[in-house]
Amino acid sequence: MRFMIIVKATADSEAGKLPSTELMTAMGKFNEELVNAGVLLAGEGLHPTAKGARIHFDGASRTVTDGPFSETKELIAGFWLIQVKSKEEAIEWMKRCPNPFDVPSDIEIRQVYEMSDFGEAATPEVVAQEEALRARL
Repeated sequence: MRFMIIVKATADSEAGKLPSTELMTAMGKFNEELVNAGVLLAGEGLHPTAKGARIHFDGASRTVTDGPFSETKELIAGFWLIQVKSKEEAIEWMKRCPNPFDVPSDIEIRQVYEMSDFGEAATPEVVAQEEALRARL
């Protein structure tokens, strides 16, 4: 099972405040544990939304809005993509994570869909296309 671990933004992360050397060191150690256990697939921090954009879709129409965006609690400051046996294992890993910020913060754990989760919509043609794309990655 794959899980996206979402590090929720804080006012500090949205202001562009960078982590301390101590936090970078602790996070590096945690990431090394994930790699050594063979569960880490990807992980990155994200620049503040002030450097980003959103695209709103409405039928064929597209509207682009430049950041920053409000509602810090709804924003993402970084992520990990891990592969583990269960949600409980993902939770146990993330409980070991250093606090990503010097203030109270949240990490959200979300399971990634697999093709088998889509039932009849995942026709053999759709599955073959997905497998071909993943092979090209």
